[in-house]
Amino acid sequence: MTFARKRVLPGFAPTLGFTLFYLSLLVLIPLAAVFIKSAGHGFDAFWAAATSPRVVASYQLSFGASLLAAGINLVFGLILAWCLVRYDFPGRKLVDALIDLPFALPTAVAGIALTALYAPNGWVGSLFAPHDIKIAFTPLGVLLALIFIGLPFIVRTVQPVLEDMETELEEAAASLGAQRWTTFRFVVLPTLLPALLTGFALAFARAVGEYGSVIFIAGNIPLVSEITPLMIISKLEQYDYVGATAIAVVMLVFSFVLLLAINLLQAWSSKRGSR
Repeated sequence: MTFARKRVLPGFAPTLGFTLFYLSLLVLIPLAAVFIKSAGHGFDAFWAAATSPRVVASYQLSFGASLLAAGINLVFGLILAWCLVRYDFPGRKLVDALIDLPFALPTAVAGIALTALYAPNGWVGSLFAPHDIKIAFTPLGVLLALIFIGLPFIVRTVQPVLEDMETELEEAAASLGAQRWTTFRFVVLPTLLPALLTGFALAFARAVGEYGSVIFIAGNIPLVSEITPLMIISKLEQYDYVGATAIAVVMLVFSFVLLLAINLLQAWSSKRGSR
């Protein structure tokens, strides 16, 4: 006598239908509306709005600083996750809780705190001011803000993988005479690589669209420290919907291409590691 396999959720058809409906309602339709709105004004208007010097400078700052911040967090986030998982030290629970602070902290509060800290008269900024080094109101300040908001994505993505990783393989490699770097490169890194790439993609995606924590410390100097989300807000305040949608479309395309490349690399590394 055979029994049908019972599932907690409904069958494939209603589940897939609800998934497509929910995804379309919240993601696909709004994104399609941006493309349609931008295309309705003609290619010449789109190109003029998307390639003006101020907008191009904002692309360079937003995408360049986001990639650099995600890369920096990739290294230091891995080190921090390793310390939290592999070592027991006083205050470990406190440090672990502080990792999530950028998640819970309002972005405006983070921006004001960073600005007060790194401004020329701030605690840290005043140490660099005598050497003519400015942090706040420069691209360096933007980079620091993006590092601040992106760090938890790396740590929280890598940490569970490290907790589940068995140390016997590392001990076996060490007993066979492998150096620490060799063990990390050929034993630890292949296991962590998919999680690292996922954390990198999440940190990059968050940094590209970040506005609240960056707007205060950036200084918003034209052609120097204006981020792309600020350009969109400025266009909307001027009722320039053509310019706002054109910039939004460029951001969507660039972000999608970069995230797609990262996801393909992640899938390749996962398939390679499972062999």
